[in-house]
Amino acid sequence: MNAAAAQGLERTLDRTLDRANSDVVLVVDDVPDNLSVLHDALDESGYTVLVATSGEAALQRAKQALPDIILLDAMMPGMDGFEVAKRLKAMPETAHIPIIFMTGLTETEYLVAALEAGGVDYVTKPIKPKEVMARMGVHLQGARRARQEARQAGQARNALDAFGYASITVRLGGEGEGKLIWQTPLARDLLLRYYGTSAPQTPEPVLNWLRRHALDVTPHTEPPRLTAELGQRRLTFRLHQQTGDGEIGNAGEALSSDWLIVMREISEDAIVEAMSLSFKLTAREAEVLYWVVKGKTNRDIAEILGASPATVKKHLERVYVKLGVETRTAAAGMAMNRIRQLHPQFEG
Repeated sequence: MNAAAAQGLERTLDRTLDRANSDVVLVVDDVPDNLSVLHDALDESGYTVLVATSGEAALQRAKQALPDIILLDAMMPGMDGFEVAKRLKAMPETAHIPIIFMTGLTETEYLVAALEAGGVDYVTKPIKPKEVMARMGVHLQGARRARQEARQAGQARNALDAFGYASITVRLGGEGEGKLIWQTPLARDLLLRYYGTSAPQTPEPVLNWLRRHALDVTPHTEPPRLTAELGQRRLTFRLHQQTGDGEIGNAGEALSSDWLIVMREISEDAIVEAMSLSFKLTAREAEVLYWVVKGKTNRDIAEILGASPATVKKHLERVYVKLGVETRTAAAGMAMNRIRQLHPQFEG
């Protein structure tokens, strides 16, 4: 297969790419004969094959097609395979793709360089197609599992946003110590509004709180929550769980750990409005009841609302009638139960 034929094959395969029925393999080699041998063997085994004959073409093709695995020649003119691998691993959209190096260099230093550049495995030339496919099968299975887990995690995290919960992942230990490595769109907006920070920076109060309580996390026991206030809004942080991600050392020891933190913003205005609708209260009556739930006295409520204690007392008497109760404690208890039904995160 010459270079022109290889390019024609690439265009044809681009039009017929079908991930639902086969794994997509990108083969990168500047020698047409090598491409031909691998293409025929992989195609007969049911793989969809893309080819590239240079490092630059490999980067472009990988970014466009996002193959499931890449077979990469180590030694090519111009940009060699080691540099290609480093650039692929540096791009978020291609960093997850497993790379198997194909090399005629068997010296240890070259094999180490291949792995350090981001390769997960290597095969030596002359290429034996059956060996290549056996190695591919192992890494494709791991890649599928990782993609499925990432997809499920992403769906769960996006669902949190849909219900008004925001979540972030913060790394403790290792090179990324203290960095915010993942966040939902809602979390990004909340952290910017409350702390004026953005990823990868973790707000200092949040990081200090996490460091203080991460080691104390035990099953069925939730550490104290963190709260931040902004006007009549309050943001609560719950240390949810260790995600299982992080950095692992050569001996299998954990160099770092990633922690999922779930946030929820509580608006006093929203709670007051919910009480007004639930109990058919006026806006001022709902405000009075809200501050009763918060444990404030009539004098405290009068100062907060800019009214007299006598006016607060009259509002509260009408609240008793509408709720069908006779005491302050009963009114507060009924209101608290309703608030927690509508806003489970409310702590009073």
